[in-house]
Amino acid sequence: MAHTECCDTNKTITLTIDGQDVQVPGGTTILDAAKKLGIAIPTLCYLEKISTTGACRVCAVHVEGVARPMTACNTPVKEGIKVTTQSPELEQIRKKTMELMLVNHPLDCPVCDAAGECDLQDTCYGLSVAKQEYAADLERLQIRYDWSLLESDPNRCILCEKCVKVCREITGVGAIETQSCGDRAVVETVSGKPLDCDFCGNCIAACPTGTLISKPFKFAGRPWSFEVKNGICGFCSSGCQIEYHLQNGKVARVTSDDGTYNNGNLCINGRFGYSAFNAAQRLTQPLVKGVDGVQKPATWDAALATAVSATKEIVAKYGAAAVAGIGSPRVTNEENFLFAKLIKEAVGSANLDSEARLGYAQAQELQAKMIGMTGATKPMDALEQAGCIIVLGSDLKAESAGFGYRAIKAATKHDAKLVIASARPTSLDKFANSALRYKAGSEGFVALGLAKAAINQNKAVAAEGLDTFKQAVSATSFDQIQAATGLDEAAFNDAVSFINGQVAVMYGFEFIRSADAAAAVTGALNLATLTAADVYPIDEKNNTQGMLDMGVAPGNGGKDLFGIVDGIEKGEIRCLYVMGADLLQLPNSDKIATALQKLECLVVLDLFPTATAQLANVLLPAAATPEKSGSFTSVDNRTQSFTAAASAPGEARPDLVILGDLYARLSGGAIPSLAALQQEIKPVVKKKLDRPALAFAAPQAHAAGSMTLLVAPFLRHNGTYTSWSENNLLVAAEAVIRLGAADAARLGVAEGDTVTVTASGASVTLPVQLRDGIPAGLALAPTHFPTSGISGLMTRSASLTVTISKG
Repeated sequence: MAHTECCDTNKTITLTIDGQDVQVPGGTTILDAAKKLGIAIPTLCYLEKISTTGACRVCAVHVEGVARPMTACNTPVKEGIKVTTQSPELEQIRKKTMELMLVNHPLDCPVCDAAGECDLQDTCYGLSVAKQEYAADLERLQIRYDWSLLESDPNRCILCEKCVKVCREITGVGAIETQSCGDRAVVETVSGKPLDCDFCGNCIAACPTGTLISKPFKFAGRPWSFEVKNGICGFCSSGCQIEYHLQNGKVARVTSDDGTYNNGNLCINGRFGYSAFNAAQRLTQPLVKGVDGVQKPATWDAALATAVSATKEIVAKYGAAAVAGIGSPRVTNEENFLFAKLIKEAVGSANLDSEARLGYAQAQELQAKMIGMTGATKPMDALEQAGCIIVLGSDLKAESAGFGYRAIKAATKHDAKLVIASARPTSLDKFANSALRYKAGSEGFVALGLAKAAINQNKAVAAEGLDTFKQAVSATSFDQIQAATGLDEAAFNDAVSFINGQVAVMYGFEFIRSADAAAAVTGALNLATLTAADVYPIDEKNNTQGMLDMGVAPGNGGKDLFGIVDGIEKGEIRCLYVMGADLLQLPNSDKIATALQKLECLVVLDLFPTATAQLANVLLPAAATPEKSGSFTSVDNRTQSFTAAASAPGEARPDLVILGDLYARLSGGAIPSLAALQQEIKPVVKKKLDRPALAFAAPQAHAAGSMTLLVAPFLRHNGTYTSWSENNLLVAAEAVIRLGAADAARLGVAEGDTVTVTASGASVTLPVQLRDGIPAGLALAPTHFPTSGISGLMTRSASLTVTISKG
């Protein structure tokens, strides 16, 4: 009875700590109750965002009537107890605890990377542990130098288990564990296998000593020697708040504090992708193509003058419609806004679009029509309160890791039910109550099957047009749905049985880039409307939502991305501005390459010498995210501003500065400042319709061949941006073809062998990577590697019929 009372979070408990009364909910620990009073109890193994261990015992306190000291971090409060947190006896206990801990800890602070930010050092100092009365014969344990990006020195480990719990509870991986016991205990990879994890580095951040360190940062300098500035991550669409550690104006490390919106949790791209900013391949000076077809260095004035002169000449000869622009989800809101002004106002062309036209732009147009707003209907952290999360066609951690972490937390700590529907194995499958593995290309039928099951199982709420919708969906039987998806009625019924409480529907890459995307996305939105769910569209890149909000889309009568390429082929478009996009990584890359070479003027703003950049008549070196100021808008509609932290290499400039100069030269007006643009940008007000309407879209049968290739984001990279990051390349160096065991056996290939993939007359040969859970008839390839040739196989959708042969 007493245990039930102390853990009942609906009951208020009154207790006394150091003579002060405090009231807290049942289940609160003594440590948290003390925090409410402003009383600091020392800790070492405690980390608020994970379950408590009580391993270090530094937080020992006295509870009146209890003979032995209690650990404050994991002892729940009880009604009427009296707690003492400070006394000579407790001070002595804590000191002795630390002295015993130091027996097994090498005093190698002068060469330890954690020195200066070591919790063990700080705790010793705080407890005045200045001498060592104990000694032991120590056996040095082997340092793990063989782990990529991480280095582990078990001799420094105090067995707090923070790293183990962060890996298991936050990222959902469980790549490391505590093995053996007593003085033989050590944190190692599970079952002694090679380290196979996300390489997010969250374990490094959690480590209170120098046991786990960042290999790229090793010996880079003492923590206090770096200038630290806040920023917003410029990789995925989670919008994580980060800290840049700067040395000589360059980013040397990225961290995140636990007090941030993302609770200090980062992915591999956010923590280690910074090496792309420092890549030797960064563009550092303007280049202008000469009459010999060779790009040569030029001054900024000469390069800008060349671009403007060519643009004006083409407009004078062919009209403004002969000019087009391709914007970027990588640059800031202000830069995208100015780019739209440049093309639509200064030039006068309506031909403006971006890579979002591959699917996300159309998905948001559908959302606006059906539910009244674009982007997510609630912020990311609302996922933690969901009773059921339905993830459609997305590997969350590969596409936008912050959303993945929130879904894991909801499922493991708040008992949310998790339903995942995907053609491929995903990183969250292990947490799913229902995992639907459908045939790639059948996404529209999957959404329809879930909607039918929700209606049949009385999980649907009253919605606008429900009767008409029921009649429309009844025309497609579950037998037809099974023929398309490979999933029977029972699978759909099981999935919807987990719908309860507040529902969240998340839809990602496979639905947005489906061959039947209109029906797939409409179906996802219908499911959300039927279940009164919050909606979360997922995109891989940091500012796709902001770019669309800033108007980077065709104007009235303007050509979209596909129309622009067709227009170039036909000679209708003769000048193209490309900002932060490698068009030759898009589907139909051979067609696009041929088209680009027909242009009279190609102006490219980029960080790297991409395949598109190498074709440019004028190539302008741009600044990376930490080298500029502005704002990003994540897919859950959080707009966050940041200021420049690092220095751009060589003569590279922020896109805003480059565009401002081009705008002034083309329009004859003044160069717009960041502040002026921010004032000009009208606030984007978004509100979900009170009564969203159902809108049936009949899915189209996908004529799949014997083998389907799904080209999708893989964990450990983000877009092609991180293909310039040597840190990311250390753990994922090249494009691969992932196969399941059945197809590998059929083809007679093993891990590391090569296969040739052929589609539409084009072929690529790549190494094989075997993965559990990939169904027979499906192969996976990454979207991240510019030289892989995979984009040359594709037409528009992410899945395509291919033939695969050995060698």
